[in-house]
Amino acid sequence: MVTPETLDGRFTLLTAAARYDALRVRDALASPAALGAQEEDDEAGDYGAPSLSPQEALEMLALGEVIARKAGYGRQLGVRSARAAGASWSQIGAALGVSKQAAWETHGRWIDDQAEQHRRSGYQGLDADQVAAARALAGRCEGEDAGAAPA
Repeated sequence: MVTPETLDGRFTLLTAAARYDALRVRDALASPAALGAQEEDDEAGDYGAPSLSPQEALEMLALGEVIARKAGYGRQLGVRSARAAGASWSQIGAALGVSKQAAWETHGRWIDDQAEQHRRSGYQGLDADQVAAARALAGRCEGEDAGAAPA
């Protein structure tokens, strides 16, 4: 069965995006006849591309989730880098197109998720020391970030 979990270890963000894009393009170019529709005109844009198999369609769906997860993880690593470089939560929120509070809360949930992942697996995610360091780096979101960490 194709699931995000079965694909996650096989793909990096870049390779998952490339495979997803190849499947998406092929799906978009599939002829109407290949999709089960009645072809009304031979010149109606039939590129002759084969439609996706059920397995490929499910792979495309699962790859979309893998990409979202990997991008989300990378986003939070970017937030940590911005904080370490001295960026305020207002600046981070602006870069993400959200409020400073939303950026801070999302990052806090990510830290919680990483701690839970480590608790369940014993090795993935962030251990207790890493969680403490991540929370210290995140600081508070009150006022204008008096708790921002130095570079």
